[in-house]
Amino acid sequence: MLRDITLGQYYPGNSVVHRLDPRVKIIGTMAFIVALFVVKSFLGFGISFLALAAVIAVSKVPVKYILRGLKPIFLIIILTFMLNMFMIDGETLVKIGFLHITREGLFTALFMATRLILLIIGSSLLTLATKPMSLTDGIESLLKPLRRIGVPAHELAMMMTIALRFIPTLLEETDKIMKAQQARGADFETGNIFKRAKHLIPILIPLFISAFRIAQDMAMAMEARCYRGGDNRTRMNGMKLGKIDAVAVILLLLFLGVVIAERIWL
Repeated sequence: MLRDITLGQYYPGNSVVHRLDPRVKIIGTMAFIVALFVVKSFLGFGISFLALAAVIAVSKVPVKYILRGLKPIFLIIILTFMLNMFMIDGETLVKIGFLHITREGLFTALFMATRLILLIIGSSLLTLATKPMSLTDGIESLLKPLRRIGVPAHELAMMMTIALRFIPTLLEETDKIMKAQQARGADFETGNIFKRAKHLIPILIPLFISAFRIAQDMAMAMEARCYRGGDNRTRMNGMKLGKIDAVAVILLLLFLGVVIAERIWL
């Protein structure tokens, strides 16, 4: 289950999406997320799905690899679906004891589950098609205007990228700890959900110790390389917007226009 989390991982490639300017990809991802909250019908989700499918096809990231990232949040999707289906009043379709499945509840449940799935896939695609350092440079460049009001753009970008980058590392460390505990007789798979959660407590202490050790090693490595933050920092490869980026921006504006039109007209 832990190996299935794709958020924060990078899938190497040389596709058009990989070669896009990281700033365009970050803005595009944010615009896609906003669009998911703008649409009010399944037609809008259909448009968003087609746009996302086109980007995935161009990125050449395997669909199975992307869909694998949905496994860890499958329970959250099911829980969200069930809560919306049973807790929204309306025209009753099915009655199970004191529980009522309403037409409005079923529509909302499907609507929210679809939004959540598209949101996770769209967000994970950003890190899958963008190198960690490029992501840091892109975030820093977008936050640069905030320096005038004292916002540490470089430090914020670095922290956000490190947090995303080390998600797979911490998950791998958690998997090692769980296997070590199981080899000593620990049981994480039997019992109800509360017993399973209780059995996970012994994992937290070694996981925190490992996280602090990794952070210390990384800090020492950065100091050994004379890292000094964003002051007077230079880059070997500068970021420049090209023709591909211009085409991507035009397609993004076209997508947003279609989504807004769908909301206004329907």
